[in-house]
Amino acid sequence: MAHYFENEGLAKSDEKSTKAIIQDKLFTFITDHNVFSKNGLDFGTRTLLESIDVNNIKGNILDFGCGYGPIGIFLASHGLTVDMIDINIRALNLTKKNAKINKVHANIFESNIYENVVKKYDYIITNPPIRVGKKILYEILFEAQKYLVKGGHLIFVIHKDQGAKSVVKDLEKKYYVKILEKNKGFYVIDCENLLTTC
Repeated sequence: MAHYFENEGLAKSDEKSTKAIIQDKLFTFITDHNVFSKNGLDFGTRTLLESIDVNNIKGNILDFGCGYGPIGIFLASHGLTVDMIDINIRALNLTKKNAKINKVHANIFESNIYENVVKKYDYIITNPPIRVGKKILYEILFEAQKYLVKGGHLIFVIHKDQGAKSVVKDLEKKYYVKILEKNKGFYVIDCENLLTTC
């Protein structure tokens, strides 16, 4: 069976509608097979979004590995400028539907990691695909620095059983790292880019 970060061998489409309240806002999301958390908003993504103070976020945002779109759509619903990328075509199609359903605007496009990303962002926010393995996960997290302005932030969520503590230790070599939240084993991690050029 294909993973949610692949386009081959996808199960037959079977879309379903789910609802989620995030920071007191109600959202409707269409999900499907072969897309991460097809049964609705997962606890890790919820923990990530509930830890973000949207009133203090300014500038351009990249939702990396957007899936069916909850992160970027939540942020766009607060009037923020959001680009959303994923390698999974089914996920991107769902994101476009969900953006319309929730009446938000976002720039949604396909990208294998940062392959089609051409600008720098103030924030890259993600619930990264852990199943890709440590090598690609670290590429996602460390290469993010090239796509952040100086003082920009990579904010992501990871569970302690997925190596959160060692990931933090490694990221501290390249970023100023702060833990924003811990909830039932999930860590929300903020990595600030201190480099002038990347």
